[in-house]
Amino acid sequence: MELKEKAAYLKGLMEGLEISEETKEGKVLKAMYDLLADLCDTVADLDDDLDQVYDELDAMDEDMDELEEYVYGDDIEDEDDEDEDDGELEAEVEYELTCPNCGAVTVVDEDTLFNEKISCPNCGAEFDIEFTECDGECDGECDGCTDCDEPEEK
Repeated sequence: MELKEKAAYLKGLMEGLEISEETKEGKVLKAMYDLLADLCDTVADLDDDLDQVYDELDAMDEDMDELEEYVYGDDIEDEDDEDEDDGELEAEVEYELTCPNCGAVTVVDEDTLFNEKISCPNCGAEFDIEFTECDGECDGECDGCTDCDEPEEK
């Protein structure tokens, strides 16, 4: 049953019980019913207004889609396809680190490398990683970085 139907049913029960509006209890019940009827009307009005807002929002969304299609054309679909392809091609980058204490090799991901203190799983020693930029003019003293043409010498 809808709210208005339930309120009407309640009114019918009150009339069937022959509750007099002359008594204190009758006055209270009548006032409660009037309040309930007003609340039902308000809720119904709000529900109608909300439905209208949703309809207008859906129409605006459709208009926005048409506008995007007109302005960007096939570019939107191309970008979506590129984003999907990038996700498939990207692999997680891992780095091998050699512990300065015991010489054990540890493999860490990029987040760990940049955001955490590194500790050796073998001996437990904590060590920092020093990041330096190569200017390309290091004459092979940079341990063979990708910026130089010099091979790594060890």
